[in-house]
Amino acid sequence: MHSLRAGTLAAVVLFMGGTAAADSTRLNQHRVSNPRSPAPEPGAETQLIPSLIEGVQTAEDWRSRKRPEILERWRRILGKLEPAPEDRQWFGDITQARVIGTEELEHYRRIRLDLPIEKDFYQSHLLLMPKNQGNGPFPAVIAWTSSTPDFRAPEEWWGAWLAERGYVVLTSWSFIRNYRDGSQYNRNVNEKLYERFGRWLPMGKMVHDAQRQAEYLRSLPEVDGERIGFIGFSLGAKAAVYVAAFAPEIKATVALDPHIAVNGGTNWYAPWYLDWLRPFPDIPTQDKTVLSLLNPDKERPGFEHDHHELMALTAPRAFLLIGGSHREDNGGDSDDLQSWGYFNRAREVYEKLGIPERIQFASTNDGHKANGPNIDRAWREFFEQWLKQTPVR
Repeated sequence: MHSLRAGTLAAVVLFMGGTAAADSTRLNQHRVSNPRSPAPEPGAETQLIPSLIEGVQTAEDWRSRKRPEILERWRRILGKLEPAPEDRQWFGDITQARVIGTEELEHYRRIRLDLPIEKDFYQSHLLLMPKNQGNGPFPAVIAWTSSTPDFRAPEEWWGAWLAERGYVVLTSWSFIRNYRDGSQYNRNVNEKLYERFGRWLPMGKMVHDAQRQAEYLRSLPEVDGERIGFIGFSLGAKAAVYVAAFAPEIKATVALDPHIAVNGGTNWYAPWYLDWLRPFPDIPTQDKTVLSLLNPDKERPGFEHDHHELMALTAPRAFLLIGGSHREDNGGDSDDLQSWGYFNRAREVYEKLGIPERIQFASTNDGHKANGPNIDRAWREFFEQWLKQTPVR
């Protein structure tokens, strides 16, 4: 498949077996390769991803005009970006944790606890606290698992390394893995959410859950509340894209193989993510679905609104996209070479703001995995830079 290319962008490090290669400049759309997608969009790969800085004259023009416009669009897509006033009754004091048990390891303390994400919903976590590394306050990282292992897996993937080097770590998982009354992603979790909160898409609720976790971390004297990061793999990486865009208290975010294209090879359309096809009466369009908001121009192949907009909304905070494949998309889960187009469009915004170094794409060939030689190098260096050496304030 041939790719359209446009413009010349500054070099970004691309990991290929440990060697650096030049940044791709592709700005074409992502070929739709998931046979279950409700929007096949033939020809999407021939269209340029829309620029976010066309007509934007200055950094202030972006901040005061263009950014609020994109933010409002995604508020309409998600239903809400935060709980409505009538929703507040369901949220209490997040600091009222239930401590299940504590274990002492050589370099950190492992605390198993449940946090009241909602008043009647306690979510499982591990809290890893550095030992014999001073009194802090330390930077902290929220770490979410994927769609298979439980909330403890991020300790092995990233948490132990971080805690041994002076980070507080809080591991968890998305509520679609473990929600009220046993509901999960394949057992009506979206219906359970709408029943209580009205139209609040699961991706939006994930953001608020991460904000609740950040609120808990900020209550700990050992944590520097201005240096909180987030990392997630696969399902957790999908959450990371939205957390980065809509949770300003998160200063540095790693999305490890989310498959960034909203209509590429994975299932962003699923009811437990963006629920594309469900009719919502409050959507002011003819067919009243999320799909109609993402893809308003039915005559043009490819979606007009995609996740490059969310990466751009993250600015000026730091964002790292890690991809596991150097192939063109073939229906797999990994962010591959086609993801460069979305990254490059978002990077144009960071360039306009004068901070291009704060958005990075580590394109590896390590596969769709939470760890690998180039994957580990990328997230470790990223957190060391943006939560320790030159933290984003």
